[in-house]
Amino acid sequence: MFVYSATVQKKPIKIWLNSVEQVGSGCLEKSANLTNLPFIYKWPALMSNCQESSGLPVGGVMATEGVIVPNAVGQDIGCGVCFVQTDIPAHVLKIEVGQTPLILAIVDCIMRNVPTGLAQHQEKQVCHTLSRVHDYLSSEHRIPELDHEIKLGFYQVASLGGEGHFIEIQEEEETGLVGIMIHSGSRNLGPKIYSYFNEMAKTLNAQWYSSIPKEYDLAFFPEKTSAGQSYLHWMKLAVDFAAENREKMMARVKDILLNHVRKYADFFGSEKGKMIDCHHNFVALENHYGQDVWVHRRGAIRAKKGDSAILPGCMGSYSYIVEGLGNPDSFESCSNGAGRRYSRKRAVEKYPVPSIMKDLKQDDITLGKINLDDVAEECRWAYNDIEDVIVQEQDLVKPVKRLKTIGVIKG
Repeated sequence: MFVYSATVQKKPIKIWLNSVEQVGSGCLEKSANLTNLPFIYKWPALMSNCQESSGLPVGGVMATEGVIVPNAVGQDIGCGVCFVQTDIPAHVLKIEVGQTPLILAIVDCIMRNVPTGLAQHQEKQVCHTLSRVHDYLSSEHRIPELDHEIKLGFYQVASLGGEGHFIEIQEEEETGLVGIMIHSGSRNLGPKIYSYFNEMAKTLNAQWYSSIPKEYDLAFFPEKTSAGQSYLHWMKLAVDFAAENREKMMARVKDILLNHVRKYADFFGSEKGKMIDCHHNFVALENHYGQDVWVHRRGAIRAKKGDSAILPGCMGSYSYIVEGLGNPDSFESCSNGAGRRYSRKRAVEKYPVPSIMKDLKQDDITLGKINLDDVAEECRWAYNDIEDVIVQEQDLVKPVKRLKTIGVIKG
């Protein structure tokens, strides 16, 4: 970690990289904007996966005093990663079912039962979070423009989505046992909530003659205003919906895995321990340095001392289960994974599909994806090396498990 200061900053920036040259100029500029906010607390922090984004950079952590900033949380509210360990030896997935490897049969079955990309379920699904919407939103916080999204959410729960979201079958390096990892978020509900409240914040800030420049794209709500409270209620709904989305997908994937192994390998596998789940786009009231502040994390996760957390790498590489060390400099946070090295557009331009498929085949990785045209967006070369992240954040987390991709489903 190093501390960066410049004349355009009112406060320092703490960065978990080796040098300022590793931080993109756009990301550094956005971070400098944060230091000039009148409500910023202490300093903004950039994790080693940081990259430029509107408002708060991805991989950014910002604590504020009495203020909520929707664009410091971003669109996919509550997006996160969950993991389950099993007692199934990974070599079992290599047996042949007819002339097909068992892992391929499992991947194909998952794709038939879990909608990916823009697809959703044709029939209404059970969703406990959305069925209890009145527990989250009193009449004063209901918003007609967003109620329609709640109805749609019943068809989107237990679906993966696209872009960086994935379902992976993995092998734990030390034991050779199979694990399941899922990365997904609040589907269309989160982005709609974000868009509604971010536009509202911009309108109110203009009415209040806010001193924060428009180009910062950091419109805010004071926490005690009706608008601020409404955002917090809707955000909580999206966070819990995203968590239930992952939980329901995990239940389906786990059943598919266990049933296939039992049917074709005569191995009665089971889950080991509890599911780990951590989200990375949210704001929470926490106490740091003796003061209650609103900690915004975007592309960053909570890493309090003893917390179990997940740092995924990228398609075809390694991921980590880690334990938080509770570092106060980062507001007890760490990165949410490797972070992008190239934009999606640049990755598609740079890496041809045949070379990616050859790379996956050489590593004996089974890919499940309907459309291969954009597969380069998620190839391992488009991301930073997760091993570098672990080294750079060794004062934030301690590695517990190293996991290698066996099969992956992408939206």
